[in-house]
Amino acid sequence: MMSPNPALAVLPPLRGRVQREAPLAPFTWFRVGGPADVLVRPADAEDLLLLLRDMPGDLPLTVIGAASNLIIRDGGLRGVTLRLARGFGEVVVEPDGIVAGAAALDAVVAETAAAAGLAGLEFLIGIPGSIGGAVAMNAGAYGAEVKDVLDWAEVATPGGLLRLSHAELAFAYRHAALPPRAVVTRARFHAAPGDAAVTAARMQAIRSQREATQPVRARTGGSTFKNPDGHKAWALIDATGCRGLALGGAEVSEKHCNFLINTGAATAAELEALGEEVRARVLAQSGIALEWEIKRLGEAMP
Repeated sequence: MMSPNPALAVLPPLRGRVQREAPLAPFTWFRVGGPADVLVRPADAEDLLLLLRDMPGDLPLTVIGAASNLIIRDGGLRGVTLRLARGFGEVVVEPDGIVAGAAALDAVVAETAAAAGLAGLEFLIGIPGSIGGAVAMNAGAYGAEVKDVLDWAEVATPGGLLRLSHAELAFAYRHAALPPRAVVTRARFHAAPGDAAVTAARMQAIRSQREATQPVRARTGGSTFKNPDGHKAWALIDATGCRGLALGGAEVSEKHCNFLINTGAATAAELEALGEEVRARVLAQSGIALEWEIKRLGEAMP
């Protein structure tokens, strides 16, 4: 049992759900990880702003979305874990774009745009996450990234709601420059009228390619490591013979070796240790230090 955190008693009164000692593994695609001291699911943006304004500034704050690219360590998360849900899932079609709430799934945004006859957001169908996370990490796939289509993002901060332009977000590879303790609440993506049949075909091609090349039906977390300049992470890993390498219940995917898999009973520690073993072998063989793309959060078990 985790020791109680007295600061948790001074959270402001919220209309959303506040749950202490909350299991987090069921929310993650890997299905691993310890509990949150307290899990907060705000009712709406107003509720979120109240939380950020009035919670103690020294209380740790962690934001999780679809948790599709995340390992939560076995000891869990201290402080407040924030998860945006139903109040942040609206998707609005405009003549030349889409405004989507942070909790909207990337695939839903792609499908909504296509149904409205808008082209340019098809790549989102290949990103297994939510819009908030996609903005925060400049998610990308199949030749496009969020930075290529984003006009602005609204973020909640302790000082209020801000609308940040594309330039202000200073996008880099798998990174956006967000203010301290900022939480993405919604974003606008530009798109253009397009041929519905062409857009649908493009999306189906992406789906088919994912099915053929990635372990999409496994307990996984998407791409484990970033692609180094001039290299593909999977090729560097494959060259070391790590395809299929296992540690406890964790395994390097046979189908795509830049994916880790929980084969059923893995711990977060096993997944992370297997990833570090892969990094060590790639470094020894190629001299290239792979950087984690999967976020690893929380405390290890003693």
